[in-house]
Amino acid sequence: MLHREKLPMRSLNQLIRVQRVLVAIKRAYYTRFWGMDIHPTCVFSLSARFDKTHPKGVHVGAETYIAFDVAILAHDMTRVLQCHTRIGNRCFIGARSIILPGVEIGDGCVIGSGSVVTKSIPAGSIAAGNPATVLRSNIEVGPFGRFTALVDETLRRERDATLQDRTEA
Repeated sequence: MLHREKLPMRSLNQLIRVQRVLVAIKRAYYTRFWGMDIHPTCVFSLSARFDKTHPKGVHVGAETYIAFDVAILAHDMTRVLQCHTRIGNRCFIGARSIILPGVEIGDGCVIGSGSVVTKSIPAGSIAAGNPATVLRSNIEVGPFGRFTALVDETLRRERDATLQDRTEA
């Protein structure tokens, strides 16, 4: 029987640096060549689609995350419409969502996966559905639309449970 040395298991997370470099190149292409307004701290999937028919109408704020297969539109050829579509700071846009032209998504918003955003969403809101409706308002999120209060509460519960287990043992 041959003895094989076990190699450490590799994961896709080791490719995160490559993905970040590719996103930076794509962002530079969108902003310099097409004239889009995408903040340097915005992170997006390589499969996200930004409108190239009216590229100057796409505006994405700081610390915003745009998941895979999201489509951000700034034109509507059937209505001969070209307008500005804005996504605020610290937002999260879920996978396969569609942001229609002229929509403004306020700072600190979370848009659920598969949503079709037809109207503007106020700051600090969670919206989902087709058409997207506001499910909750006055939320607080951290960078890239992460729920800060929820994360803090979860960490506190885990810490309390660990301390309780130690005192019982």
